[in-house]
Amino acid sequence: MVQTKKIGLYVAVVFVLYVVITDPAKAADYVQIGFEGISSAAQAIGDFMTWIANGGNS
Repeated sequence: MVQTKKIGLYVAVVFVLYVVITDPAKAADYVQIGFEGISSAAQAIGDFMTWIANGGNS
């Protein structure tokens, strides 16, 4: 099981390096998309916490 995780990690690292080397612009787009997703998730959690703090009223 541990060996499978190591192999998967190595494959993922090689893939990321391949994308960065062969098409840096596309790699930058992927990073931007990832950060936008994280930002949206954080905003949604913040909105939810605000809703709870306000007593759950619409």
